[in-house]
Amino acid sequence: MALLELTGIHFAYPHHAPVLNGATMVLEAGERLCITGHNGAGKSTLLRIAVGLLKPSSGQVRAFGAERRVEGDFHDVRRRAGFVFQDPDDQLFCPTVAEDIAFGPLNLGASREAAMEIVDTTLAQLGLMHLRDRITHKLSGGEKRLVTLATVLAMEPELLLLDEPTNALDEANEARLIEILLGLPQAMVIVSHNPHFRHKLGTRVLRLQDGQLVTPEPNCRHSLNQEQA
Repeated sequence: MALLELTGIHFAYPHHAPVLNGATMVLEAGERLCITGHNGAGKSTLLRIAVGLLKPSSGQVRAFGAERRVEGDFHDVRRRAGFVFQDPDDQLFCPTVAEDIAFGPLNLGASREAAMEIVDTTLAQLGLMHLRDRITHKLSGGEKRLVTLATVLAMEPELLLLDEPTNALDEANEARLIEILLGLPQAMVIVSHNPHFRHKLGTRVLRLQDGQLVTPEPNCRHSLNQEQA
C-alpha cells in the first residue's frame, strides 16, 4: 500500500496562473523522495495539499490507504504525517525547547510526565539534549531547524514531509541533519534545492516542471544540480 498518492492535482492561487497542472506522485514505504524545481514551481504548495492545508481545484489525495477530501479526513493525515515547514518560526511558539517538543504529545492526550519522557527520548535520539531548556527564540537558525524536526518526531509520525530542511543550516548542522534523517525509518518527501543533500538522502528524485512532476532526464542531472529551486 502506498503511503501517499497525489493524482492529477490542479491548483491556482487567486488571481494568479495555475501552479499545479495535473501533478501526480506516489510514495511507497521506505522511500525518500526528493522534489526539485525552480522557485515558485509549486513544491511547497504540493506538500500543503498533501496534508490538507490547501485544497486543490481538482485531483485526488490518498494517504495511508484512504481518499482524503474534506477537512475532517485530514485530521488523521496530519497526525500521521509530520510536516517540517520551510520557516522554523512557523512551528516554534512555546517559551522553551522542551515545551515546544512536549506540545504535540500533550495535544494528543499524553500526561505531563509522559510528554516530558518523550521530550528527553527525542532530544537524546537527535543528540540535542543540550538544547532542552534553551529559550526557543534565542536559538540560531540551524538550532531552530533541528528543534523543529524534534517537535515533529515527538509525534511518532509514519511519514515525514520536509520543506527545504537545509535552510539556515551551516555545513556542520547540515551534516548532522543528514546523519539523523538517514537513521530514521520513516518514508519522506523532501523538497530541496540543495543537490548535495538530495544526493545523500534521496532514493528517487522528481522535478516539478510546468505544474507536473517528471523524472529528470539522465542528461539533465548536471543542470539540476546547478539549479536553485
